[in-house]
Amino acid sequence: MGNGNISFAFYLTVFKKQNQFRYFSFMISLLVYLSIIFFNAIVLLVVFKEKSLRKPMYFLICCLCINALYGTAGFFPRLLIDFLSDTHKISRQACFTQIFVIYTYAVSEYTILTLMAFDRHAAICHPLRYHNIMTPKVTAVVIAFAFLYGIFYMGLAISFLVNIPLCGNEIERLYCSNWSVVKLSCVNTTNNNIVGYFITITTVFAPASFIIFTYVRILIICQKMSSEHRSKALQTCIPHIVTFVNYSVALFCDVALSRYDLGKYQVVALVFSVEFLVIPPILNPLMYGLSLPDIRKKILCFFHFSK
Repeated sequence: MGNGNISFAFYLTVFKKQNQFRYFSFMISLLVYLSIIFFNAIVLLVVFKEKSLRKPMYFLICCLCINALYGTAGFFPRLLIDFLSDTHKISRQACFTQIFVIYTYAVSEYTILTLMAFDRHAAICHPLRYHNIMTPKVTAVVIAFAFLYGIFYMGLAISFLVNIPLCGNEIERLYCSNWSVVKLSCVNTTNNNIVGYFITITTVFAPASFIIFTYVRILIICQKMSSEHRSKALQTCIPHIVTFVNYSVALFCDVALSRYDLGKYQVVALVFSVEFLVIPPILNPLMYGLSLPDIRKKILCFFHFSK
């Protein structure tokens, strides 16, 4: 098994090189985090407050907002502490908890986007059967599945990770990640890599393939519609497509760059490694809040009433 041991703590070494920018970075990160909380909370409040928005599509949008708040809660509070700390030490339990929260968020995001694609497919391709397909019971079940799916797979990944003997405790990331801990292993991690690739395929590539197939079918159906119905259908699909493309690119950058030592390009790698935790949680509520007329009108009415 090697001469390694189970490390009781890890050190995030990236912060040692950022001391001269620590307070500036802290203020920017705090501003971004507060913006994420505000934008997502507004969408949640409006959807749950307005009875006219209590529909499957809007509930799934709320799932994206809840998932964003959940995932960023596993990243930003710890990041803010590290910017002001001198040790940058994180316990083993806290590190694995952070891995679980961040990657449960990542997996659940793709699952929710898959369900949103299915919802749009049912609404556009089978409009007369839509309310029979997306019943309240079905909606509740698929939403529960979206979150349980991520919990199950990340629980499986963590179960393989926690018993790995380690020959190091320095992580060159802004947060604990699965791969950054695996690289510290003293032993052959082939089995863990196989599990990792299996999880990546089943939680990323399979859902992505389904989403692409679904929207291709939707676009084909839209070509047969009148210009008015086509415009209305695409209006509800475009935010989903933009969200899917944005999140896929962000997640791909994190997965790809985490596998390589980029040396002098480390700053670039760090920026891309947190993109999936920053850009989608900000972009999604803005995209849906501004692009979908029903939500946009209710948000404007909400702020007007508040005044």
